[in-house]
Amino acid sequence: MIDKNVVRKFVDEWLSDKEYFLVGIEISPDDKIVVEIDHADGVWIEDCVTLSRYIEERLSRDEEDYELEVGSAGLGQPFKVVQQYMNFVGKEVEVMDADGRKYQGVLKSVDGNDFVVTVNEKVKVEGKKRPQLMNVDHAFKMDNVKYTKYLISFK
Repeated sequence: MIDKNVVRKFVDEWLSDKEYFLVGIEISPDDKIVVEIDHADGVWIEDCVTLSRYIEERLSRDEEDYELEVGSAGLGQPFKVVQQYMNFVGKEVEVMDADGRKYQGVLKSVDGNDFVVTVNEKVKVEGKKRPQLMNVDHAFKMDNVKYTKYLISFK
């Protein structure tokens, strides 16, 4: 089986002088290698092809046969790394917390493993009969939510 650390080394070399970042590397038992990269402005197919060729030049098919797929992190897929959170500050996201509750709002800030989402929700205000719509900040820890993903809007 192909060593994930070897593939990571090649990817890191290729990324070293670029604004891309690594989202993930998966290697299945039958040696299917899936590399996901991302960029603040999106990923160009030409760059995926270039990275794929870069990896292929460094792995030997004589030693081990493999299948290689290089692509971008999907736009509606859950975030996997901190850099994805940072790229979507100010954008609308959906968070499912550890208890299965969903929150939809604007990703306000990211600090290490912590992030804040501002949600427009009804809040009971003292002296008012009906709940009022207000922006409420909800703090989360990345490793304590089931997922966070960008909400695609066609408005």
